[in-house]
Amino acid sequence: MTVTSIVQAIWALSAVGLIVLVLLHSPKGDGIGAIGGQAQLFSSTKSAENTLNRVTWALTVIFLGLTVVLSAGWLPK
Repeated sequence: MTVTSIVQAIWALSAVGLIVLVLLHSPKGDGIGAIGGQAQLFSSTKSAENTLNRVTWALTVIFLGLTVVLSAGWLPK
């Protein structure tokens, strides 16, 4: 595998992850709690929303950064 194909795979996974995370967000603040109850991983709904926001922002930065790198052609083919 080349570096470009690995970066493209990470880029595609971050895109799918972003789609899933954005769909988990709720405009009413329900978010993760609406998918089958309160998750045991989080101590409160507020904590779940904060974690969901942080992960979404991290994936957004990864996705946009890799988009710039791939579109600029900075990687060897």
